[in-house]
Amino acid sequence: MKDIEDINSIKIMVDSFYDSVRADEVIGPVFSAVITGDWQPHLNKMYAFWNAALFGVQGFKGNPFAKHAPLPINKLHFKRWTALFDQTIDRHFSGEVAEKAKLRAGLMSEMFQHKLAMARDMAKVIL
Repeated sequence: MKDIEDINSIKIMVDSFYDSVRADEVIGPVFSAVITGDWQPHLNKMYAFWNAALFGVQGFKGNPFAKHAPLPINKLHFKRWTALFDQTIDRHFSGEVAEKAKLRAGLMSEMFQHKLAMARDMAKVIL
C-alpha cells in the first residue's frame, strides 16, 4: 500500500471517508442535516484543508470549529468520526503521512471536544 503522496491521494481519502460518513448511522444524520444536496463544495473544502494540514499547501480558508460548534454533537460523535477516519486511512494508505493524518485527526477531535465543552460551560454560566 502506498502512503498519502499528493492532492490525488487526499481526494481518495476524503471521498472514501465521506462515503463512510454518509452511510453511518451515528454521524451520517448530523452531516446530512447540514449538507443538503451537492456535497462537492464541502469535499473541495476538505481537499484544501487536508492538503494544507499534511503538505503545507496554501488554499484552505475557513474556521472548522465555528462550523461544528452549533451542531448537536458529543463525545460519541467524535469517537465515531475518528474511527471512520482511521479505518479510511488504513483501508487505502500506509506510511508516515498516513500516520500523520490519523494523528492530526485525533488531535483535532480532542481539541474540538475541549473547545465545545468550554463553550457549553460558558453558555450555562451566562444563562
